[in-house]
Amino acid sequence: MRSNIQDLRKDYTADTLLEKAIQGDPIEQFKVWFDQALQADVPEPNAMTLATADRNGKPSARIVLLKGIGQDGFVFYTNYQSHKGKELEENPQAALVFHWHQLQRQIRIEGRVEMISEEASTTYFQSRPKGSQIGAWASPQSQAIKSRELLEDNVQRLEEKYKDVEQLPRPLHWGGYRVIPEKIEFWQGRSSRLHDRIQYVKEGMKWKVNRLAP
Repeated sequence: MRSNIQDLRKDYTADTLLEKAIQGDPIEQFKVWFDQALQADVPEPNAMTLATADRNGKPSARIVLLKGIGQDGFVFYTNYQSHKGKELEENPQAALVFHWHQLQRQIRIEGRVEMISEEASTTYFQSRPKGSQIGAWASPQSQAIKSRELLEDNVQRLEEKYKDVEQLPRPLHWGGYRVIPEKIEFWQGRSSRLHDRIQYVKEGMKWKVNRLAP
């Protein structure tokens, strides 16, 4: 290795996060920060780590893309038969993490998970590029396969089958999930590791705001 990992460090001085400047609702605060990430040309600002766990609490995590945000939660799409889909069936709780390095910001979200409606899943599925629709049909996600040729053969077969249509039927094993937040934390990097951490916790119909020590 060219450098010692323990000596890698960076001082954070890009911005501050003070109580007087935040929104009272964390969803609105998320939208403010997300818009700023877009304006700053952060690469794929909707990329987020999704952490799930099985019924025994064994965790796993991967990057997925946020595809919807509202007062009812954060929406992403996947194969229901994938590893994460099976874990969510066993244990419908999840955590999300957004990390925007250019802005020295992080957002952590925890909450329960539910499937969105079949109608909403179909509408989104058929709005995707045709190649992505075919990919959802062609790939037995998370399953062991003999070779990449299997995927390519599946794609070729599906391209021929649906050559005259742009919108494929949605696979019943594919659709959306919504993470309904119960806790959201906004993290702004600050100098000397004295970071700003503002946490919102859902209490009934209201959000309680706390500052956390870094």
